[in-house]
Amino acid sequence: MLFRSSELVFVDLDAAALDKMVKAAKRINDEVGAGYKISGTTDRCEALPGADFVITSIAINRIALWKHDFAIPKKYGINHVLGENGGPGAVFHTMRNIPIMLDICRDIEKLCPDALLINFTNPESRICLAIKKYTKVKAVGLCHQIGEGIRIISKIMGKAPEEIDVKAMGLNHFTWMVDIRDKATGEDLYPLLREKEATYDPEFEKLSRYMFHKFGLFPTSGDGHLGEYVPYAHEMMSIDGYDFEQDAKNRKEFNDLVEGLGNGTVELTDELLSPSGENAFNIIKGIWCNTNSYIISANLPNKGYISNLPEDAIVEVPAFVSGNGITGIGMGELPSGIAALCMTQIAVQNLVVDAGATGNKDLVIQALLADPNVPSAKAAEGIYKELMEINKPYLPQFKI
Repeated sequence: MLFRSSELVFVDLDAAALDKMVKAAKRINDEVGAGYKISGTTDRCEALPGADFVITSIAINRIALWKHDFAIPKKYGINHVLGENGGPGAVFHTMRNIPIMLDICRDIEKLCPDALLINFTNPESRICLAIKKYTKVKAVGLCHQIGEGIRIISKIMGKAPEEIDVKAMGLNHFTWMVDIRDKATGEDLYPLLREKEATYDPEFEKLSRYMFHKFGLFPTSGDGHLGEYVPYAHEMMSIDGYDFEQDAKNRKEFNDLVEGLGNGTVELTDELLSPSGENAFNIIKGIWCNTNSYIISANLPNKGYISNLPEDAIVEVPAFVSGNGITGIGMGELPSGIAALCMTQIAVQNLVVDAGATGNKDLVIQALLADPNVPSAKAAEGIYKELMEINKPYLPQFKI
């Protein structure tokens, strides 16, 4: 087994949830003979010393506060579509998560300064930007949303997702397919996509297809996330927001699964033991074993990977992983129209990250006024006042 005798430490502030996860992991470890040393702690400073890799996936009171992030802007006439990673709600989502992420990074700097932080915490681009600007921690952000884009175009073209190779670049949840090919033959599939898309069900992914028609490249994230970044998304898709009711059902099912794995009432099937498709393990393996392997998308500081976006931006590009770490692949220029859309988001991201890291209230209102989803100064002021008050317990960086 590749990492036999490696130590895996789970960390969670919720001791009951932590216990369930540790029990599930230990059972899997024992039954497949993986040979890991597994433990759990509610104190990350017990887990971090000597760590080679740190994986973060956290949120502050996620669902309850997300509901406010969505509802308050709508109260002021903002027809946004999700309110999680872009738009006015994302300003507050970002600022809630920055303090704890920066605290984790400060502990990494002290206890395992050479570790690579693999982040799944949203808003992905903004959290990775905060880490880059305000810490010395090596970090990469991962997101599986490109898989959604591949599923969308495979459905349109009538091909299996596993037959398609995609190269995409841009910003997290705002990424664009610059190359689509048949994995087996190398055939350029963009002509087929254009042909099939012209007669496909006009109600399917209307916003993504509108952007494809107008900007020339197909976006990867699906209408839900794509719509967070453009103020006209509501003209082509629902403004009902996230399905919180379905989310609650999904969470209960997952909790029941973890509990069942831990207490032995759920069978360990091949499906449960198959790879998840997430790239964290591939990155760990790639660095540890110098595999020189390819990662379809990673969020990294731009080092010329997208030549017409700023070098201080966090961009999402394909990458190679080796013993030397993770390195983005140079993708050239984005089309000028798409680059313009991305530049607007990068500017807003910098304002929000600096506000969340420094507690500068002026930058918060500037971020709202600069966001293309906020067309009204009155709305920006009202959103600022109400969401700053609601988030008061979660924004220690501000003197509210």
